[in-house]
Amino acid sequence: MAADKNPKKANLLDHHSIKNILDESITEIVKSKGYPEDVRMSNIRLLIGVIIIIIALFAQFYEKKYPENRNFLLGCIGLYVVFNGMLQLIVYLKEKNAILFTYPPTGSFNTTGLVITSKLPRFSDMYTLIIGSADPQSIASKPPVEFTKTVTQWFTKDGVLVEGLFWKDVEALVNEYAKETKKSK
Repeated sequence: MAADKNPKKANLLDHHSIKNILDESITEIVKSKGYPEDVRMSNIRLLIGVIIIIIALFAQFYEKKYPENRNFLLGCIGLYVVFNGMLQLIVYLKEKNAILFTYPPTGSFNTTGLVITSKLPRFSDMYTLIIGSADPQSIASKPPVEFTKTVTQWFTKDGVLVEGLFWKDVEALVNEYAKETKKSK
């Protein structure tokens, strides 16, 4: 098993390290369940970032010097602020705490993918994992499922992730979300 060759180790005193290890593992688990990753949002963010860099480069290397290029610089600053604002809106409104967006599994009748969200508050050992629909307004979307558990049950004293236990918990949550919801008549 790959876990024996390369154990995932976290600094138990750093909650960012713990959350990062768990989030990476969740991505592996969900992908192994047949959900392909949807990278459109990341690509949009990268494109906006490139536009921001190009604007900054134009402002820096414009051929005229300061007093003559004042209006050009003001335009660049305005565009820089607008595109940075767009980037922040995407992160705040669409991504939130999401660690993974997926498409529906191949061969599935479901038309929406998943959005996986996790939280590990500072100074807390309680990790919350939420699985919901990537398109909550869709008729095919289901109510989100979640669990909150202590991270101490998934790590050894040395900070090594016990992948089998964590895999089992995450896989159970994915299966709970994926199961058909029966409508009562």
